[in-house]
Amino acid sequence: MVIWLVIWPIISAVITTLWVKTPEGDAFSVDTYRFFFSDGYSLSNLSLTLWTTGVCAILLLIVCLPIALYLRFSNSRVAAYVQGLAIFPMFVPSIILSFAFIRVLGPNGTVDLLLNSVGLPHIRTPYLTPWGPVIGLVWDNIPLTVLILLSGLGAVSNQSIEAARDVGAGRFAVLWHIILPRISNSILVAISFAVLGIFSAFTLPYVLGPAAPEMMGPFMQRTFRELFEPRTAITQAVVTFGFCIVFGLFYVRSVAKNRTT
Repeated sequence: MVIWLVIWPIISAVITTLWVKTPEGDAFSVDTYRFFFSDGYSLSNLSLTLWTTGVCAILLLIVCLPIALYLRFSNSRVAAYVQGLAIFPMFVPSIILSFAFIRVLGPNGTVDLLLNSVGLPHIRTPYLTPWGPVIGLVWDNIPLTVLILLSGLGAVSNQSIEAARDVGAGRFAVLWHIILPRISNSILVAISFAVLGIFSAFTLPYVLGPAAPEMMGPFMQRTFRELFEPRTAITQAVVTFGFCIVFGLFYVRSVAKNRTT
């Protein structure tokens, strides 16, 4: 099943982009790759995708790590509600999230109406800007990131925390020297999963993002369906896969390291 559904389509896509039909027969050609890496618009789309992915990964770590730490070490009843709110985005479809985003933060949305009611100026909406997909993608990836980090924090024993505090370690020292080293693999796995999903995202960048430049997901779809250039679209998919496989290798390395230890 893996060979049929994953490996063979990848090999077929690479072959399709490298071998073209000519009057003399099939010939090896890298013209689509040469065009991609020399075309300013294609490089702008790739740069926007890399920027969005990097910003989302950083924001996810900043948002989700404190939530996971609170859920791991808190015994209050509020923690159950916090966990429910953190997992809630998992059950909201992307298209519903996009509509809610537009209704709340879009032009003349809820925030603008509330500000106008108290005489304050309108906000500069992130809708149809590079920050629109960032907000939507961060929200959409919070549940999985929190769950992975929370799973990693399960390996941090309360005894080690208490021992560190007994010798005078403060909260920051406990976090830096005890907790983070033990969950480094979980952080890597969480970021890898988030990056893989964000890099190939389509719905949120298509609905919330700018028309130009655009992320690779909408770019591939438009090239295939509107410009009728399937070989060029497959080339864009292969380039996207090339970047994604780097983060996939980080994940595989982390899993292999955990099994050996």
